[in-house]
Amino acid sequence: MTEETFLEKQEENISIHIFSVSAAMVGVCITVISLLGISSALKKIETLGDNIIAFDSVLFLAACVVSYMALRTKTRKRRLILEKTADKFFLAGIFLLVTVSVLIVCTFV
Repeated sequence: MTEETFLEKQEENISIHIFSVSAAMVGVCITVISLLGISSALKKIETLGDNIIAFDSVLFLAACVVSYMALRTKTRKRRLILEKTADKFFLAGIFLLVTVSVLIVCTFV
């Protein structure tokens, strides 16, 4: 019984971390979009980076909402499903952010 309680607490901690970090990453994406807009206006360069990062912010927002739902649910089975879904959204968002970062660096160098 103690082990199950420990596992439940550990699962809840994962949801809390995904929730807080994905909310911060939405802010990072909005900042990058603003910086791309300023730099592309100054250098007269058009990139798809701001559009892709806008989609990326939606992925992070989805991770944030789903992890919040996981924190609020009462049943363990549903919480595990929501946590895995939030984790997938978060990892897709991180992968896309890194990919776009590489593309942006290649464009401006």
